[in-house]
Amino acid sequence: MQLATIQALADPSRFQIVEALLRGEQPVNDLVSQMDIHQSGVSRHLRILEEAGFVRMRPDGPRRLYSLRPEPFDELNAWVSQYRALWEGRLDAFAAALERRQQGGPAKRSQRGPHNQHRPRRTRRNS
Repeated sequence: MQLATIQALADPSRFQIVEALLRGEQPVNDLVSQMDIHQSGVSRHLRILEEAGFVRMRPDGPRRLYSLRPEPFDELNAWVSQYRALWEGRLDAFAAALERRQQGGPAKRSQRGPHNQHRPRRTRRNS
């Protein structure tokens, strides 16, 4: 996963364009009508998304129709899946501990070695 992939989606306008294209192929003017920026801005963002591989353009006479390409989203999903697996394991362990606690059973705690055991406080003697 390249940083450019994430940066392409990080811009709110580009993210909004991607969200709009989830509904299917659309001409630039339809995208402009859904945005708070001018046509030149939408075209600039579409060019950036196209260069990053998220969007493809299909000419249709005088119109340009834009749609999403699945490949970068597959790559993004694979990258996020690595972290999903990490967090699912941790959340499963947390859920099991919470369930034991709610059922009144002791929560499983890590073993403490002799170096971590509680030691009595030393008190200062007045001489």
